Amino acid sequence: MNSSLPMHRSPRCGARNRHGTPCRSPAVTGRARCRLHGGADGIGGQPGNQNAFRHGRYTAEAIAQRREVAALLRACRDQLGAMCDR
Repeated sequence: MNSSLPMHRSPRCGARNRHGTPCRSPAVTGRARCRLHGGADGIGGQPGNQNAFRHGRYTAEAIAQRREVAALLRACRDQLGAMCDR
C-alpha cells in the first residue's frame, strides 16, 4: 500500500485471524483493535456481571434446592422399592 490516503496510513488492528495472520482492518481511533475485534464502543457486558443473572438457574440457592429435591426423590424411590419387595 503506497497510497497516501488516511485509511492506508492508519494503524492496523492487532488481532489475529483464524489463520494466524494479523487482521488488516484499521484500528478504531484511540484503540488497538478494529470494530470487529472489540474496538467499538458499547461492547461487552454490563458492569457488575448482571448478564449472568438472567434466570437464576445456576445460583447457589437453586443448585442446593435441586440437590434437596433429588435426594428426596431418591428416598421416595427407596421407600417404594422396599414396600413393593414385601
